[in-house]
Amino acid sequence: MADKPVRHVVVFRRYFWDFYDAQTGAVQKKIDYVFDLLRTLPQVPEKFLKHLEGTDGLYEIRVEVGSNIFRVFCFFDEGKLVVLLNGFQKKTNRTPKQEISRALRLKDEYDEAKRTA
Repeated sequence: MADKPVRHVVVFRRYFWDFYDAQTGAVQKKIDYVFDLLRTLPQVPEKFLKHLEGTDGLYEIRVEVGSNIFRVFCFFDEGKLVVLLNGFQKKTNRTPKQEISRALRLKDEYDEAKRTA
């Protein structure tokens, strides 16, 4: 990994922190590892970051710990700024539509807050 950050990661409101704080130490450690990749790698492998098809710029950060799968939704703002939204434990093959809808709603809230700031 490069030492110099290529992206800056920020959290929108408390949704991500509520998810993160509820996880075990092992899960938090793996999330932190993936965030370090996101901050420092010029190209993040799709194994860790994937655009969600059919959305306007919504991505999922992909974390696996043992047989458990976790997702954190995010998007890019002004190129190098990664905005974290919400996270959840994935229990099915497909990402639940309600989780995607929630993330899109939070992205809209972010855009509105930015417009009115």
